[in-house]
Amino acid sequence: MIETASEPVNRDTHDPVLSVRNLVKHFPVRGGGLLRRRVGEVHAVCDVSFDIGSHETLGLVGESGCGKSTTARVLLNLLPATSGRVVYEGKDLTRLSRKAMQELRRELQIVFQDPFASLDPRLPVNEIVAEPLRIHGLYGTDGREQVRDLLRVVGLRPEHGNRFPHEFSGGQRQRIGVARALALRPKVLVLDEPVSALDVSIQAGVLNLLDELQEQFGLSYLFVSHDLSVVRHVADRIAVMYLGRIVETGRADDLFTAPAHPYTQGLISAIPLPDPRKERSRQRITITGDVPNPADPPSGCRFRTRCPKFAEQLTEGQRRRCIEEIPALVDRGQGHPAACHYAESTALL
Repeated sequence: MIETASEPVNRDTHDPVLSVRNLVKHFPVRGGGLLRRRVGEVHAVCDVSFDIGSHETLGLVGESGCGKSTTARVLLNLLPATSGRVVYEGKDLTRLSRKAMQELRRELQIVFQDPFASLDPRLPVNEIVAEPLRIHGLYGTDGREQVRDLLRVVGLRPEHGNRFPHEFSGGQRQRIGVARALALRPKVLVLDEPVSALDVSIQAGVLNLLDELQEQFGLSYLFVSHDLSVVRHVADRIAVMYLGRIVETGRADDLFTAPAHPYTQGLISAIPLPDPRKERSRQRITITGDVPNPADPPSGCRFRTRCPKFAEQLTEGQRRRCIEEIPALVDRGQGHPAACHYAESTALL
């Protein structure tokens, strides 16, 4: 049988189950020619720090290419960190051997964005869900019943376990991926854009399932997404990422009520409101231009090349500070940290 949390879930606890400190991931850029010499590096993740509390959902949001998925993979040691620490139950995952890391993978699992690409098309669903149990020697004599229980838990019919992934819908395939991730009874689930490939109506069912599973099993989530309207409904806290750095973090209600960083304000301004009257009269903060090349990021504040405040409101001296000085992620009186020298809370919704 599937074990559930032995105590009622308390999402207000501040005890971190996983801590990330000063995480850096750079990828080498190599030139053409026979020797393929290193000519630079892509700054995918730069000095990222955050905690995930017990039974908490942390939303990691930002535009495509900002480093969210790379952060998730480095966190699980699927990609080696350039520097920094990822601490889980007193162990620094970035310094563990491959064997030691394999043992911890029972407690740290991931659900990928594309539910079809992440499932082996040659295996029936029963074998896909059973695979992690077999790898870790947990299948046993009751393995078949464990798989049937897992399929029931995620809302699938156990008798369909002999079917192959292509015989299921996108939402059902994502449920299979969740069942596989739950097979080892993890404590932390990394959800990498888990609903972005699904229709809106199907998204709601998967999000409701994830919420129910968190209550049932006492899970902690890192929820990676570019869609703030989705993250708003699932996350307890949110970390906003831009070009490899976290630019603002805080409780979900605080960020949506009074965002302080111009980038966060621009993202929230892009969320449509269901009330046409409010939609027409709301304040708009528009972000223009393209994301800079992560192999050659801007000096100082990385967002300054697209920042409407930098372009329209700051003096020459204030702009010089943005160009020369990297803003620290600290609370400047807004009630939560923001990496902007001139952060100012603004009500947008």
